[in-house]
Amino acid sequence: MALFETLVVVLGVALFGALAVFAKTRLFPLGEDEEPREDVAEYIAMMVSVLYAVVLGLCLVSVWDTRSDAADNVQAEASALHQTYLLADALPAAQRQPMRDAARAYADHVVGVEWPRMAEREQLDPSGWQLLEQLRKAGEVGDSAKVPEQIAAQEILAQLGYIDDARRGREAAAQERLSPVLWTGLLIGGALTLAFMFLFGIRRSATHVVMVMGLSGFIAFTVLLIHQLDAPFGETLGASPDAFTRYFG
Repeated sequence: MALFETLVVVLGVALFGALAVFAKTRLFPLGEDEEPREDVAEYIAMMVSVLYAVVLGLCLVSVWDTRSDAADNVQAEASALHQTYLLADALPAAQRQPMRDAARAYADHVVGVEWPRMAEREQLDPSGWQLLEQLRKAGEVGDSAKVPEQIAAQEILAQLGYIDDARRGREAAAQERLSPVLWTGLLIGGALTLAFMFLFGIRRSATHVVMVMGLSGFIAFTVLLIHQLDAPFGETLGASPDAFTRYFG
């Protein structure tokens, strides 16, 4: 969701809250002898707000950790792939270019094929693992290779292990979702928090409108932020393939 669309949604929710205030004051006005506040309702509203803040914090921490782990895995995978590409210079002459080509083919596949699928939360096919296996075979040397070449092949094997681990983490992060239980608490808590704003009979309607608009808009913004971060490879706030394009662009 683009910034403009986010602002439209936040303003729309805030305006809806303002209309709800006007409707409430028109349909259910306070009587002259009615108390503007009730201590019990105020206490309950405060407890709901505190609990909702806890749920918000838990949701934000959860989605941010997933997004950070995804970015770390991408950086680790791209760095190890780049090291593999550079180590090709130490392999026998006949294997150098095939090794570079295999590394570049893997990077192109990740950026061009897998990234759009991860952004849409689609399952990745086995072709990426097949390219990784080709990369592993391209780095193998025979017993007749020189000692420096064998050392380079061992280092390439170690880097391929890092690529393997980071790739598994990237695939897992692409399928991560915020728990439905947390989403339920997030939405119900937001609705309750706003509903309690209508229990207090604030006689100055302008003040009431501003308070409801501010609170509803901020809640809408926070929910949208969590929704965007819940897509670790989304277009707006997700991890980007810059690490791959920087090395193999």
